[in-house]
Amino acid sequence: MASTMEFIFNPALSISGFAVGLLVGLTGVGGGSLMTPLLVLLFGFKPATAVGTDLLYAAITKSGGSWVHHRHGNIDWAITGRLALGSVPAAGLTLLLLAQLGVQGHASEGLISVVLGIALLLTAASLIFRRHLLELAQRRPASANFRKHTAALTILVGAIVGALVTISSVGAGALGVTALAFLYPQLATRRIVGSDIAHAVPLTLVAGLGHWWLGTVDVVLLASLLIGSLPGIALGAHFAARVPERALRGLLASVLLLVGGKLIFV
Repeated sequence: MASTMEFIFNPALSISGFAVGLLVGLTGVGGGSLMTPLLVLLFGFKPATAVGTDLLYAAITKSGGSWVHHRHGNIDWAITGRLALGSVPAAGLTLLLLAQLGVQGHASEGLISVVLGIALLLTAASLIFRRHLLELAQRRPASANFRKHTAALTILVGAIVGALVTISSVGAGALGVTALAFLYPQLATRRIVGSDIAHAVPLTLVAGLGHWWLGTVDVVLLASLLIGSLPGIALGAHFAARVPERALRGLLASVLLLVGGKLIFV
């Protein structure tokens, strides 16, 4: 593995940051689900360091994307608040659990790798079946009982995503978007994506700062990624409404299936 100083001059990290940021801006997916396995499998970082650094990377890059989506009126702040009501406390509890287990130990590294692999497979499944789930949601009778529990279900989704993201840095994008599409089928896709990106900001910030406290954040790596990702996500968010994303989602799902399987079984 290359030394930390060598990563300062590694343009591949900044290029990776730009490409991943562009995908996040376009589809709301691809942050941790691509960057974390890239850091582990391609660049050779330890899983805990990749997760911790990626969480702060996501908090900063998605802040830029959230601002652009807000300018375009793509955020439903009520939904974002419900998600955060579940995710932020869940992230805090998960961080305490990681601290008790010893996040830098060999067993914890293996746990993070397995959870990361599972999260990637779930993300791929959500990309593949999102359209079918949305069609199912749209055919579902608009019962008053379901609407009554929608807020509580949104908070529950936030809690599940919060725990998953804190361990693996994956799930805030595709899983969150798919869950929102099912819970709010009448909401425009651009507002689902924008709301999910806005929710990811406080979640990844809390989880990222917690990982900093645990000692699993590489500041030099973070800076290298940000050089590319900030313009990437802003550009992607700007063109989100104009670029067909079905082909991108299919390609991304295929990659995540392969990478997720490798992390679990290899």
